[in-house]
Amino acid sequence: MATVRILPDRVANQIAAGEVIERPAAVVKELVENALDAGATRIEVEFRHGGRSLMRVEDNGRGMGKDDALLALERHATSKISEAADLDRLASYGFRGEALPSIASVSRFELQTRETGRDVGTELLVNGGKLLHVNDCGRPVGTRIVVTHLFNSVPARRKFLKTDQTEAAHIIQCVRFYALASPQAAFTLIENGRVIFRSPECANLADRVAEIFGRQTAESLVPIQTEEGGMRLNGLIGRPGVGRATRHEMVIFVNQRPVDSRTLNYALIESYHESLPKGRYPLAFVFFECDPALVDVNVHPAKREVRFRSEPAVRAFVIRSVLGRLRELSVPVEPLAPAVGPGQRVISPVPTSAVHRSPQTPTGPKVDPVARPCPVPDNAIQAKSAPPVAAPTGTLSPTEQANGGTPSWRLLGLAHGNFALFETRSGLVLLDRRAAHERIWFERLQEQFRGGQVPSQRLLLPVPMELDPIATALLLERLEFLVAHGFEVSEFGRNFFRIEALPTWMEPADAEPFMRDMLGVLREGRFQGKNLDLAREELARLAVAKAVRLPETASESEVRSLLTQLFATRHPLTSPGGRPTYIELNHAELARRFQKLT
Repeated sequence: MATVRILPDRVANQIAAGEVIERPAAVVKELVENALDAGATRIEVEFRHGGRSLMRVEDNGRGMGKDDALLALERHATSKISEAADLDRLASYGFRGEALPSIASVSRFELQTRETGRDVGTELLVNGGKLLHVNDCGRPVGTRIVVTHLFNSVPARRKFLKTDQTEAAHIIQCVRFYALASPQAAFTLIENGRVIFRSPECANLADRVAEIFGRQTAESLVPIQTEEGGMRLNGLIGRPGVGRATRHEMVIFVNQRPVDSRTLNYALIESYHESLPKGRYPLAFVFFECDPALVDVNVHPAKREVRFRSEPAVRAFVIRSVLGRLRELSVPVEPLAPAVGPGQRVISPVPTSAVHRSPQTPTGPKVDPVARPCPVPDNAIQAKSAPPVAAPTGTLSPTEQANGGTPSWRLLGLAHGNFALFETRSGLVLLDRRAAHERIWFERLQEQFRGGQVPSQRLLLPVPMELDPIATALLLERLEFLVAHGFEVSEFGRNFFRIEALPTWMEPADAEPFMRDMLGVLREGRFQGKNLDLAREELARLAVAKAVRLPETASESEVRSLLTQLFATRHPLTSPGGRPTYIELNHAELARRFQKLT
């Protein structure tokens, strides 16, 4: 029979470390927060091999005495709060008292600190939760913490770490977030002995954003500053029409703390409802400030999630603020979907000149000129899963099946530029031209990828692209894959690249947006690089979703050619995203809709 027992402190600390310290970047985050809480104005962060072998954080804050340094290694020991009521007026980053003991329990941990007014400092050395020695040391006022051999006492955790490049990117991103949140502090970041950046005190927010996310991103932002009812919003937001495929460049701070807030994220997305197409996300680097009593940061040990006491009020304030700023811009806030002309509101028959087949028109199957992937506007239909669609009943005769399965439907006309209406023996069929083109080109690209013969074109003027550290790491890991599929991307400085060659189906103007969208898919884990077939399928799906554009009109021969090519594919019923390529309204359905007796 099992006996209930109290776990030793060392085991309890290692369990707590599983929640607080999930990767090297979490160690840096906790130590940088402690430095800022100590009033540091200079913080230096150094790491090697993605944080596996070394992480050092040194500051010029208040420091600690010997007794406080020893006490800081105990669980739930903190100088930030003293009673439960303090949780309602938090003005510090840390408050739980779990970071240092958790880190010390899963690494070799060295602490040197000296507080103001003392002549000597204190040095502590802990290995895997065991205190090895406590000595006096000489050092300037402040604290220096060195963490080596992370997860040496829990080797199973080391197996879940990503590559050094990926872990380094997370550390760089973490430090830059806190540099962005704390303009009163100067930050220095060093990787493998090389200085990544030095950020001076009180830098302009736009300049810091340019340093972190690149000049191209900074130039597409505009300032915002509003205040109402004790709430304040300031920072930088993206211009209308400038969006990203993921939310990773929506950076939000609540009372100077970098957070993931569903309330604020959805408020920003809702504010851009008429300024960005569905499935695109805005750029934002915003600081939301309110009374600390109105926000709960004690939701998760990592302190990245927050909850507001009055979430509807916060959401409404952010939406009003952002919408008001967008309307002040010179660019009008209008839906990006193309306007529907008066002649497109009803199904118009194809003009006689278009229906008439000239003697020079080839009679056999031909490549539809509008089927070639071209640049698409940002409001391209996003791929969504949909249930499989059954084939129209009774639409293929034995003769049609013998002719390759292409139905002999009679074209009636085009509706809204995108839909083709056909009359069949069973009723009516509505063909989605975009979905059909996506299916055709999806399978063509898959064949090219499998055969290793992707036609490529070199660019006369390479396309420059500046990325954040995580996107840079993801791109560097997949350069070989991209080269094998028609792209040529070269590194041209830290976080800076040049796109020098593209597949022939892509226009140069779409190179950078496509690459950023692909990196967004990678960050969300939808692009599995280990399985080559799945990676190729995802690349082809992304290509057709972003690269197909249709003219508003098409001749009968072009629509017929499209139908022929569609039914020559392996899966003609759906687009690569799972949407139906056509739907049928049979006689029974039409009778039901018009309330006719059958």
